Amino acid sequence: MKLTTLVKSLAIATALFSPVTMAETTTVSPHLETQENQVAGYFRLALDPNTTITALYDGPVNLPTKWLRGIDAKEANAIFEQFFMPLTADGVQTSVNAYLVKQGEQFTLIDAGAAKCFGDDLGNIIKNLNASGVKAEQINNVFVTHLHPDHACGVTTVEGEMAFPNATLYAPQEDAEYWLGEKITHSESEHDQVYFKAARATVAPYQKANRFNTFKKGENPVAGIETLDEFGHSPGMSGYLVGSGDKRLLVWGDIIHSHSIQLKNPNISVEVDTDQEKAIATRKRILTLVEEGKLLVAAAHLPFPGIGHIIKEGEGYRWLPVEFLPLK
Repeated sequence: MKLTTLVKSLAIATALFSPVTMAETTTVSPHLETQENQVAGYFRLALDPNTTITALYDGPVNLPTKWLRGIDAKEANAIFEQFFMPLTADGVQTSVNAYLVKQGEQFTLIDAGAAKCFGDDLGNIIKNLNASGVKAEQINNVFVTHLHPDHACGVTTVEGEMAFPNATLYAPQEDAEYWLGEKITHSESEHDQVYFKAARATVAPYQKANRFNTFKKGENPVAGIETLDEFGHSPGMSGYLVGSGDKRLLVWGDIIHSHSIQLKNPNISVEVDTDQEKAIATRKRILTLVEEGKLLVAAAHLPFPGIGHIIKEGEGYRWLPVEFLPLK
């Protein structure tokens, strides 16, 4: 290219992109407004050509520092500050997440959030499910990891109806036997009293419609979803393995409540563990499984979307969240 031609080209480009020209040719729509709310709470990840996972955000919940067992409040708060965790007078904020598994034309929801069982900050699963392009009526199956309110209340509307009218609800048998059994006594803890009543109300409309099933350890009631025993935090808590080949994902229940505390030291438990010793043993077993197997994890109480990997770090572990990438 001759120098004179290059100079002319640069002159034209300068004129086109000068502030005056840009101001004359660029218009801003008067209808655009700054959004005051957060974006819709869903995140989608393809595991294989037949399996897609969508993380659904239910909302935030506070974990009281006094619930932690095996660490004093002062040390715990120092770790929260080190990790820049949102700490309030009510405790440290954590997420409540649920996960939609799409396999071909079948939709399976794993956990359903708290609905309004824990206040108005939660209960956004249906809204975010709709935002993701899926309606509640399309859900074929709902699996709960366990029957605690922040995982199961969302299967029922505030009017006491089935939130997923065409779905079959599945729960681990041992968990159902405990939370739906005749165990409400004055000797139970205050938390358990609330949990017993919530579990009964949650399951009732599905039982009435003959759409509530339980499964035993080792049973896989729906093809493509493998159950994994995670008892301890709750008597029959179960995880769910999906995907194939070298890209498998474990949707776990409450293996971790605070990633900044319990990944660093898996021996720390929480007050609401039904059996704290078993919960600790299960946490160690599951962390070893996902780290050695290089499994993706989808977690109810890790920062949304709660999907990522666990790697070993010193005597504990480290959380590596997934990157935001195009759906492939």
